[in-house]
Amino acid sequence: MAVPRPTAGTRWRCTLCGNLTRFDVTRSSRVVEYVHLDLAGESRVEEQEVLSESIESVRCRWCDTADQVELVDRPGAEV
Repeated sequence: MAVPRPTAGTRWRCTLCGNLTRFDVTRSSRVVEYVHLDLAGESRVEEQEVLSESIESVRCRWCDTADQVELVDRPGAEV
């Protein structure tokens, strides 16, 4: 089940401990990258296009729960 991504008007909050700032986020993504290899074989990504991305889980770093993280309104954000 995908977890909603925060927007300009929302943010994540752990309902168990109140954490608003520290989360472990597990995400899946499909990307196309333009990789430049120098003559020594070292690679560097110069361009990246995200084709799709989903957040699989969000775990609170303080209390280690993954099923208590919700989206709440950001203070001062216009709804």
